[in-house]
Amino acid sequence: MAGNRPLWRWSTALLGGLLAGVALPPWGCPPLLWLALLPLWALQPRQALLFGGAAVLCSHRWLLWLHPLDWVGVPLPLSLPLCVLLWLAIGALGAGLVFSWRSLVERLGPQRPTTAVLAAVIWGLMEVLMAKGPLFWLGLGSAALPGDRALAGLAQWLGAGGLAALQLGLAWWMWRWLRAFWLRRSGAWRAAMAWLVVVLALHGTGWVLLQRSALKSAANAVSPPVDLLVLQPAIPTREKFSWRQQRVLLRQLSFAQAEAAALEVQALLLPEGALPLGQALPEAAGTEVLGGGFHQVGQELRSALLRFPVGSQRPAAALDKHRLVPLGEWIPGMSLLRWSGLSAVGGVSPGAPDRLMQRSQGDLAVVICYELADGAAVAKASRQGAGWVLATANLDPYPLLLQHQFAALAQLRAIESQRWLVSAANTGPSLVVDPEGVVQRRLPPFAPGTLPVQVVSRNGVSGYGRWGELPLAVIAIASTIARRPWMRQS
Repeated sequence: MAGNRPLWRWSTALLGGLLAGVALPPWGCPPLLWLALLPLWALQPRQALLFGGAAVLCSHRWLLWLHPLDWVGVPLPLSLPLCVLLWLAIGALGAGLVFSWRSLVERLGPQRPTTAVLAAVIWGLMEVLMAKGPLFWLGLGSAALPGDRALAGLAQWLGAGGLAALQLGLAWWMWRWLRAFWLRRSGAWRAAMAWLVVVLALHGTGWVLLQRSALKSAANAVSPPVDLLVLQPAIPTREKFSWRQQRVLLRQLSFAQAEAAALEVQALLLPEGALPLGQALPEAAGTEVLGGGFHQVGQELRSALLRFPVGSQRPAAALDKHRLVPLGEWIPGMSLLRWSGLSAVGGVSPGAPDRLMQRSQGDLAVVICYELADGAAVAKASRQGAGWVLATANLDPYPLLLQHQFAALAQLRAIESQRWLVSAANTGPSLVVDPEGVVQRRLPPFAPGTLPVQVVSRNGVSGYGRWGELPLAVIAIASTIARRPWMRQS
């Protein structure tokens, strides 16, 4: 049996990582995630390396849908190897980060409660920090959605980082009482019952917060409901800039402008990158148009949300995309290379990090593509006065899996910021989410269409919007102090 123990450890790490990848959105199943995280606490850093790689490769398998890349100049024989290499590189990065975290846990002593608290908080803070950089999409903080909205309700106060820390903490506690059962120690049943009571209490608290949010909706309304119209063109990215598809897009846009005027909506919403550089509207805007496109700032090309005021065919303002997609829109030293990215427009430059768009009709928060992963930026914009959130994206050619993950993140951002969120995406998901994280309406994926939605602009600030990661930082400091010898002696 002893000879089989190393194989058992590696098998457990692999299975745990795969389960963790499955437990993340689109399933969003916290109990499965807690089981999957047990190997992180029970095994060694070397096995954690395999765990992290398996989890990331499973949850990010949609990257393989980049193939074929011949439409951006990559020879077809190199396309699939390049996509696989990118997928494996992302997995290796995730594996390295998990290995580093587990090495710290090993050094601190994984069985100590102060280690569990400190390590869980560090993980949560790192997810928040990484969401501001170019190499993060999905973490443990989003694992509660869409399957467990009651637990996700705690994000009003904890944010995604707090939810990530909570998942790890619950998994550690589960590991401790399961280990006590295995070793037949007294008190194991009491520990299991206490764990269950805490889990139920957390869900009850989250549910109460969501119900309280629903009751406060009318009180926090700062204006009458806002009527909007979302256009989902469903034009394949690989054919987007062909003459035929451009004609199709202009016809769709013309019909959508007419529908927006007939419905008397406040704004027509277009997805990320819907308009090529310099493209005017087919007709003077009868209603405001907020559409994804491109504009030139000096010598820099920027992807942005363009605002076309009533009566104009040209944009009057823009909010530039800040968080660029690695390889897709930006690569290190791209100005020195002939190949500038896996997109039809080549390399683009980032804009300012603020996500607040100011308008006379009311300010809103804007996130473009995977900026949706940065909950802190949305919370900051809501604190600055954004009444609702607009997410624009172009998720083609990726599969439905990525759309489900995007929708789960949209639900989490709505709960965190206590704002209505509207998503306008090329092939989907085009939807509207209320501040309780409920998807009220959505268009079928991969099909062209328009979606009339109604949102309520709100001025309240959630606990997370007010305090951000300060509570997590305080807990980290407190758990560090509690580890000092003089504290343990007292």
